[in-house]
Amino acid sequence: MAQKNKCKICRRLGTKLFLKGERCFSPKCTFLRRPYPPGKKKKRRSSLSEYNKELREKQKLRNWYNLSESQFKNYVKEVFKRRTSTSGKSVDAPTLLIQMLESRLDSVVLRMGFSSSRAKARQLVSHGHFLVNGKKVNIPSYNVKVGEKISVSTSSNKKGVFKNTVEKIKKEQMPSWVSVNPQKLEGELKSLPSLEEISPPVEIPMIFEFYSR
Repeated sequence: MAQKNKCKICRRLGTKLFLKGERCFSPKCTFLRRPYPPGKKKKRRSSLSEYNKELREKQKLRNWYNLSESQFKNYVKEVFKRRTSTSGKSVDAPTLLIQMLESRLDSVVLRMGFSSSRAKARQLVSHGHFLVNGKKVNIPSYNVKVGEKISVSTSSNKKGVFKNTVEKIKKEQMPSWVSVNPQKLEGELKSLPSLEEISPPVEIPMIFEFYSR
């Protein structure tokens, strides 16, 4: 996805999704300079139908996790499946969906500070830079389990892409559900995050309403 197109996604959806990593926190952020939908002329945001509101919420979360429509839909389907197959147990669908998305290897790599954006995290994983419990995994959607250790491979930790990672991680406040050793460029998924800890910029129940139509 082109860098400028990422900015258009945020402007079109009316929400800052931090798709370009560090640039999104700077004054150069296009969403801050042009907080209106993309187009030749400055536009007012028109009122939306219920369907379009649900669609917008779905698009927000899908783009936030840098997923294709088919990938995102499969996660929602899995939540529906677990919700209906769990006999006598209450399933918090929004929390389950977020935990599944946050358990992806590319999401964990981002949360541990090894990358500044999900798009970059996906690329790093796909290029085989990470190990899970000592074994190379190059599948961004790999489901990381609590207790599994993520590390930068020995052949990769001296490469330019990780040049400033140690200092960057030292300065960051790590999320409570991961632990990271900056010097060794490794970390562990300690637990699954709560919905409140992630605080996604969307109304998740509307996403389930969208796919229930």
